[in-house]
Amino acid sequence: MPLEKVLAHIDADLDNATTRLMELLRLKSISTDPAFKQDCEQAADWLVDDLKSLGFAAEKRTTPGHPMVVGHAEGAGLHVMFYGHYDVQPVDPLDLWDTPPFEPALEETAKGTVIRGRGTSDDKGQLMTFLEACRAYIAVTGSLPVKISMFFEGEEESGSPSLVPFMRDNKDELTADIALICDTGLFGEMVPAIVTQLRGLLAEELVITGPNKDLHSGMYGGIARNPIRILSSIITGLHDETGRVTLPGFYDGVPELSDEIRSQWQNLAFDHAGFLDSVGLSVPAGELDRTPLEMIWSRPTCEVNGISGGYEGDGFKTVLPSKAMAKISFRLVGTQDPEAIHRSFVEYVNAMLPPDCTAEFPLGHGAGASQMSISHPAFEQARAALSDEWPKAAAYVGCGGSIPIAGHFKEILGMDAMLIGFGRDDDQIHSPNEKYDLESFHKGIRSWARILAALAEGKK
Repeated sequence: MPLEKVLAHIDADLDNATTRLMELLRLKSISTDPAFKQDCEQAADWLVDDLKSLGFAAEKRTTPGHPMVVGHAEGAGLHVMFYGHYDVQPVDPLDLWDTPPFEPALEETAKGTVIRGRGTSDDKGQLMTFLEACRAYIAVTGSLPVKISMFFEGEEESGSPSLVPFMRDNKDELTADIALICDTGLFGEMVPAIVTQLRGLLAEELVITGPNKDLHSGMYGGIARNPIRILSSIITGLHDETGRVTLPGFYDGVPELSDEIRSQWQNLAFDHAGFLDSVGLSVPAGELDRTPLEMIWSRPTCEVNGISGGYEGDGFKTVLPSKAMAKISFRLVGTQDPEAIHRSFVEYVNAMLPPDCTAEFPLGHGAGASQMSISHPAFEQARAALSDEWPKAAAYVGCGGSIPIAGHFKEILGMDAMLIGFGRDDDQIHSPNEKYDLESFHKGIRSWARILAALAEGKK
């Protein structure tokens, strides 16, 4: 059976696969810092060369920013597009790293062997799990089980400014039957997960202005408007006593969970007490009639991310400020419209303003949520394949954060994406001492091999 031989090859070749990953990890592809532009070019070149060694027709494509890498290999049946990113986050603060961030190494820990270094989990290690699965198939069978295209970007960690224009300009080339994204993680330690819903994000900045300059609170306190008091009232009014957001129309487009997804989530036995305890909390906040997992994955939120105004230095200064500012984010689900919510927020704030005060909204931009249709047969085929590799059955899960590329695949290319990753909660992505478990790397490669076999069999 080809799959069993492919899996055996993956096991035997793990040391070589790890060595290849180490080569990619040594490249300092920090996309947000212009000083590392050449390093990003080198990472793109490395991937092009590796794809070509596997028989892909691969190219580095220039953009106004860092290059894209695109590759294609023929195969029978289903056409899949695999996406990953080769850029990484900055390493600061460097003094908090126990080892040099771009000198990756295997390290023994109490929980097993890990690969330590910047980009190990986000996203070079995850990207390479798929490439190594393809390498194993080609080594054993001489070909790939399905038609595969590769699409790697170098600006994911700096806002992907070149991504959407590139996708629109190359729509025909990039469109496939389904997209695969490896930039997520396991649920807990051993439950493989397919992310089927991602929350969108609306970012707002609100500036309230009262008097035309800061005032002495002894001379003007009581008689003059205090922008901090006005801002506080506005923020307080955004939620009712049950935790629901009060903006008119806010819940338009918010779906309820299907019975199938609700049952899967309940079977995950999420330990919300431990989840909160790890950050020094104990009592769930938010909507009182919702479960913790619902609030994290499938419910919209309104959160204040920052407040400023008046004197914020050491000591005390009796000032009545001219301005007060807040940064407020809305996580969105379903078909919530970020533009409609922005308008509702502006109308709400203006209705709360007393005389002599004005409001400005410098930001007010966002993107909607992404919801994948699990009716595509590839989803169940992949879930069964993951369940065969891991000790616990795979589950469809949500993601509290936002991964815009999944929405772009749907909006621009008209295809759903399966988000499957093997990171763990303690991988410390974006932080010092990032790591990727060697087990995640190994079983991730095996998982993709199983998924490719299942997709090929299902398309016959």
